[in-house]
Amino acid sequence: MNDIVINNESKSNKFMTENVKSTYKSNDTEEWLDTVWTPPIGYQWALFFKRLDIHPNTVTVLSMIIGAGSAFFFAQGSYRTEGMNGLLCNVIAILLLAWANFYDSADGQLARMTGKKTQLGRILDGAASEVWFIPIYLGLVYRFYIHHELEFSLLGIENNQQNTLIITLILFVLALYSGFGCHSRQCGLADYYRQIHLFFLKGESGSELDSSIQQQKIYNETPWKGNLLWKVFLKTYVGYTKNQEIRTPNFQLLMEKLREKYGTTENIPQSFRDKFRSLSLPMMKWTNILTFNTRAIVLYITCLIDLPWIYFFFEIVIMTAIYYHMRFKHEKFCKELCSQ
Repeated sequence: MNDIVINNESKSNKFMTENVKSTYKSNDTEEWLDTVWTPPIGYQWALFFKRLDIHPNTVTVLSMIIGAGSAFFFAQGSYRTEGMNGLLCNVIAILLLAWANFYDSADGQLARMTGKKTQLGRILDGAASEVWFIPIYLGLVYRFYIHHELEFSLLGIENNQQNTLIITLILFVLALYSGFGCHSRQCGLADYYRQIHLFFLKGESGSELDSSIQQQKIYNETPWKGNLLWKVFLKTYVGYTKNQEIRTPNFQLLMEKLREKYGTTENIPQSFRDKFRSLSLPMMKWTNILTFNTRAIVLYITCLIDLPWIYFFFEIVIMTAIYYHMRFKHEKFCKELCSQ
């Protein structure tokens, strides 16, 4: 009897695992931590939202609200000065951001389950982490402004109002650069490389690889009347895709040559797709590092040890080094493929 129960449980777990995997974009682009953590939980939320007939875009908006809401608790969470109340704020902030990430996974899984894939969903999904991290970064600056005694003591800085304002302003500038100069660029290019990989792996139907020319055409053909907000979204997305293309000149040249040689990208032979995939696959580990999990873990640790400003230096120095390494490698093999 016990053997039968165990066998049934094993079959049930295997069935559940297969169902979760069926909502992946691909095994190539899934990070190890995601396979055991985010998608399985996101899948349960996706099933819940499917039963309620909630649209994936609504789930994305909910993730934005929850993620942005974590900023309030990150700003308050100083264990060193607030004791257990500060620690509790940190824990709540971490749980809220993790919850937002589950929803960020669930929206895509729900879209693939139900076939409710929209361009607005693609734009919202790409903007979600920006909506989370902008208020979080500002919250961390505020947290330093309120709780900075240890840092001033270690640096030998007199703790007065003038010095507090000056150092906080410097940290604010660093936060702006970290967010817009590093975070946005890193995530944007990592996402682009993932979509490129999916394009060569699964074709146009399995990828969300968009071009700025295509998006500009959609923008131009969309009337202003009754579409003001949608036009704003589209214009932002045109700039987003154009920025991705500017940073990948060798890949753009490769795509141009492929179109010239084969007419349409759908005619690219499987042998070339396989070759591109083999060269692109090692890049996926870097794209995963540059998206959510790694930076979230570092954010959690630096906040729990009560030195959240270290996170900005991590993003500016370590993540930027990984970004340039990834970009160099990708552009290098694209250039080599162009010359063949």
